[in-house]
Amino acid sequence: MKSILIVDDSPMIRRLLKAALIESGWIVCAEAGNGRDGIAKAQELSPDAIVLDMAMPEMNGLEAARVLRRITPTTPLLMFTSHFGSFLEKEAIAAGIREVVSKSDGAAAVLNAIRHLLAPQELAG
Repeated sequence: MKSILIVDDSPMIRRLLKAALIESGWIVCAEAGNGRDGIAKAQELSPDAIVLDMAMPEMNGLEAARVLRRITPTTPLLMFTSHFGSFLEKEAIAAGIREVVSKSDGAAAVLNAIRHLLAPQELAG
């Protein structure tokens, strides 16, 4: 079973994502409220995928993605953000994020994106 790390400063968003991910058969290995804590938990737990918010205290999603890309280069990163736009999407991809999903698209869009990101791993593992 694949494990997901949720990094978002909103407890409500983390709760909703966690419920949707668990219902879809994944394990939520941990949650973090900012990028710095997310990096620490990623190093400790080695999740199969990481969902990052963009706007967070201490370290935003782009900054965290740049660090995560160096320390966990094969872990797929997904950004789930309310600050969706083409500029952010380009910046996110440059930072190592593989998918950007707007929060207005809801949890179903995140689930589909994670399925897409983990599909090669699912077939191989």
